[in-house]
Amino acid sequence: MPASQRPSATTAANLVAVPKRNARPSLSLVLPCRNEARNLETLLPLLLARLGKLVDHWEVVLVDDGSTDDTVEVMRRWSACPGFTAVQLSRNFGKEAALTAGLRQAHGEVVISMDADLQHPPRLLEDMLAHWRDGADVVYAVKANRADEGPVKRWGSRAFYRLLNAFERFEVPADGGDFRLMDRAVVDALLALPERNRFMKGLYAWVGFHAVPLPYLPEDRVHGHSHFRFRQLLGLSLDGLTAFTTWPLRLATVCGIIVALAALVYGGAVAVSYLLWGNPVSGWTTIVVGLAALMGIQMILLGIMGEYIGRIFEEVKGRPIYVVKDVLGHGLKAPGG
Repeated sequence: MPASQRPSATTAANLVAVPKRNARPSLSLVLPCRNEARNLETLLPLLLARLGKLVDHWEVVLVDDGSTDDTVEVMRRWSACPGFTAVQLSRNFGKEAALTAGLRQAHGEVVISMDADLQHPPRLLEDMLAHWRDGADVVYAVKANRADEGPVKRWGSRAFYRLLNAFERFEVPADGGDFRLMDRAVVDALLALPERNRFMKGLYAWVGFHAVPLPYLPEDRVHGHSHFRFRQLLGLSLDGLTAFTTWPLRLATVCGIIVALAALVYGGAVAVSYLLWGNPVSGWTTIVVGLAALMGIQMILLGIMGEYIGRIFEEVKGRPIYVVKDVLGHGLKAPGG
């Protein structure tokens, strides 16, 4: 190409420049709630005072996940205010389902999900939006430290993320929770995924996009208590491992090879010992212990395969992730609506 027809450096830079993002985008704030009536009475006025300063058009989507306290009444009262929408599910479907329902109801250019227990500080909303304007598609809050957790929970969390990220082509960030900002493109990608086993932390990482961590220290819970006890956390961990990894299934092959080789070596040693020195074959103790160990290994491996079969069973039934009982209030309009 002649020099006179070549684009200048300035023109070339403009061709690859990323379009500047809206300084004040429309914003959707999604809050899954379960028995958070007292916390909502404190949190919602704080959000109402802050959102108008950050953006021109906003909405708060409250999702009730089968609450048994006055959460529904609080949501109904706030849904009468402009910008607030209350989505009531027909029963408790779990936080992942409630979060999915909120994302489907949100219509902003930017969507932020956060908990309603006051542990996610609203002051971080401004920092999240600043990162989004700088080009981040996802801004996720990460705990600066886990000093407030016990040693068992800290060890279990580290072990879980190491197992989850062991052999995958994407990495689920440790300590990254549901307090995050997402661009509309990210939300659309999440909602397009058809699976019903919605381990959201894994889905966030799977869809990709440019993600930026934002360290923070969670606030103390003012009212109520966490619904994630040891049993719930263990169940969520199993859901995550079986939804995003297949190495437990490969464990069956590895264990089978190890046991077969050990049996072959042991059998050869016994045969050689008998032929050379005439030692009697090991007795009942060895046989019983060996059989018990093998049966235990088989049961564990059958349990692992059963977990995956159970996930397949849930998916093929094709039931909806959640059922909406009622929707109140008016938030942002859907694009083109």
